[in-house]
Amino acid sequence: MTNAKKGDTVKVHYTGSFSDGTVFDTSDGKEPLEFTIGAGDVIPGFDNAVVGMATGDNKEIQVPMTDAYGPRHDDLVLTIEREHLPMESDPVEGMMLQAHLKDGQTVMVQVTDVTDDSITLDANHPLAGRDLTFQITLMEIV
Repeated sequence: MTNAKKGDTVKVHYTGSFSDGTVFDTSDGKEPLEFTIGAGDVIPGFDNAVVGMATGDNKEIQVPMTDAYGPRHDDLVLTIEREHLPMESDPVEGMMLQAHLKDGQTVMVQVTDVTDDSITLDANHPLAGRDLTFQITLMEIV
């Protein structure tokens, strides 16, 4: 039986959860996730976990935040006056927005607080600062 190695394209089913068991993402009921090992398509901890698996193998892994989305950075949270928003609609907490940086790049930010005068935007990945658990089943080495 062939084991998955760096450079292989694989298909996996997975369920991602936090330490309290809360599921944040799953491929259950969907097509398996397809990616190339080592290509940077998935977080490093997930990528490394698939190496050595054979088709049909199942495993549970713990991925520390350093091998997932990294730590949260307070400098990526910004409160701005509502009058500076180029929006016609009212932002609500939890809303995702695109922000355009001076260098032309676009980043996704989440609205984390809304007051009459200001809104707070967070450019951290929603899973930053979290240790993650994954159940992984290797379905196929393509």
